[in-house]
Amino acid sequence: MKSFRFALPVVLLALGAVSFAQSAAAPARSDAQKSFATMKTLAGSWEGPVTVDPPQADMNTDKPLHISMRVTSRGNALVHEMQEADTPLDPAKYDHPVTMFYLDGDHLNLVHYCDAGNRPHMVARPSPDGKKIEFDFVDLSGGNNYGHMYHAVFTIIDASHHTEDWTYMMPGDKPLHAHFDLKRAQ
Repeated sequence: MKSFRFALPVVLLALGAVSFAQSAAAPARSDAQKSFATMKTLAGSWEGPVTVDPPQADMNTDKPLHISMRVTSRGNALVHEMQEADTPLDPAKYDHPVTMFYLDGDHLNLVHYCDAGNRPHMVARPSPDGKKIEFDFVDLSGGNNYGHMYHAVFTIIDASHHTEDWTYMMPGDKPLHAHFDLKRAQ
């Protein structure tokens, strides 16, 4: 009986240590980490139509939009590049904005390198179902003479279909909303 009283605390201590080691080895992922993992599933090429509200006379929405996304920096960043489909990469002639997604602490961040010459910074607000990731404006670097991106929402429909909704704040705080309905091209 004496050896049993000695062995019981040792066994309980060992079980506690194993339990602690397991919990320390596999910490729960934060909402930001889950959202970033979801965003990284969008890596690839996408194409689809664009609708703009209110309609703009100087915007060509007849051609589909091409989006490429790739995971880079050992999985620590996602690069998102937009361009009108079937146009060359000529920065002097065509728009070609780039957006970077990355984790910083417990926040999924977006920095949009805009053709307007500025860099809006947004932070994600995940949805309960994990299919929608919404980014809210935090701050702006660079000038604001031509307006800036203000809000973005990514909605994953399935592995081959997602939508993007971008809100651009025009001068005078007039919102311009663009909706991209994208299908996986590759």
